[in-house]
Amino acid sequence: MRIIAGSARGKLLRTPPGLHTRPTTDRVKESMFSIIQFRLSQARVLDLFAGSGQLGLECLSRGAAHCLFCDNDRAALRVLRGNIEACGFSGRSTVAAGDWRAAVCGAGRAAYDVILLDPPYGGTVLENVLSAVAQFDILAARGIIVCESAREDVFALPESPYRLLKTYRYGAIALTTLTREEA
Repeated sequence: MRIIAGSARGKLLRTPPGLHTRPTTDRVKESMFSIIQFRLSQARVLDLFAGSGQLGLECLSRGAAHCLFCDNDRAALRVLRGNIEACGFSGRSTVAAGDWRAAVCGAGRAAYDVILLDPPYGGTVLENVLSAVAQFDILAARGIIVCESAREDVFALPESPYRLLKTYRYGAIALTTLTREEA
């Protein structure tokens, strides 16, 4: 796993041991960043379920101003902190150890321009996170949410002012993008 573009291009990233963390494949990551590349300059990013931090670190490498990484797995957090340091992004990163709810509830209105959601596949986690994002209104107007899920996962999307942009499918994986309209 590596950073594919920007100031840290080519930097190899460590991954947490075990099966608790599922890294985003290079193909999906390249597609994801083709979708959001023009939204990253000076963006405030939230990387929930960060794991190794590869998605948030890619955002920082491509010009995002700051990223809050959130994960509750201790091994992943150790690797994440090491990857942030290795990429030289300590001054533009914050790591929140714990459940995603604390990061969402404590964010503040319109706190983020880009929200990256890559929770465990299946179940209701993604739907619950999207509901909380809408409830606490943490996405800036015209911001983007990118959700990675299994292709067969079904989840409810938040209501207006949130709007589905598009769902992309890559084999067994789906990327769903949403935005928040102007109020």
